[in-house]
Amino acid sequence: MQLFQRTVALAVALGLFAPMAFAQTPAPAAPAAQAAPRKLISPFRGDATVEFTRPVTKRAGANIVTTLMVKNTSSGPLAGFRLEESWSDKTGNLAGGDVYRHPRPLMPNEVISITLTTPYNARMNNNSYNFIHANGNIKPKAVPKIEVPKT
Repeated sequence: MQLFQRTVALAVALGLFAPMAFAQTPAPAAPAAQAAPRKLISPFRGDATVEFTRPVTKRAGANIVTTLMVKNTSSGPLAGFRLEESWSDKTGNLAGGDVYRHPRPLMPNEVISITLTTPYNARMNNNSYNFIHANGNIKPKAVPKIEVPKT
C-alpha cells in the first residue's frame, strides 16, 4: 500500500510542478519575417517588338564573337526570349551559328547585352538573326543607340 501512496504522491507532485518547469524554459525565437511573395505577371502574347543595336562582329582566335544590345519595347514581359544567329556561305548553305536564351522573362524596357560565339569556318560569308519568344513572333527594329536605364 505504501508503494501505491508514494506513486500517487509522485504523480500529484509532477502534475503540480511540471507546468512551472516548462514555463521557465525560454520560448523559441520567432522566425524571421518572410520576404513578400513574388508577384506573378502574365507574359506578353502575340507579336512583340524589340529594338536592337547594330551587331559588332569580330574574330577572336578560333571564334567569331558578335555583341549587340536588345531592348524590349513591348507592353509585357517576353517569356522564353531567344536570339538565333545563323552564318551561311556564298551559296546559302549553313556554315555555323549560335543561340542566346534569356534565363528569365525579358521585362518591358529592360536592356540586355548579348554575346554570341561561333567557331570560325572559312566558308562563313554573311549572317542573319532570328528573334523568338515563347508566345508569338518578334518584330525587331534596328536603332543606332540604346540608352541603358539607370537603376
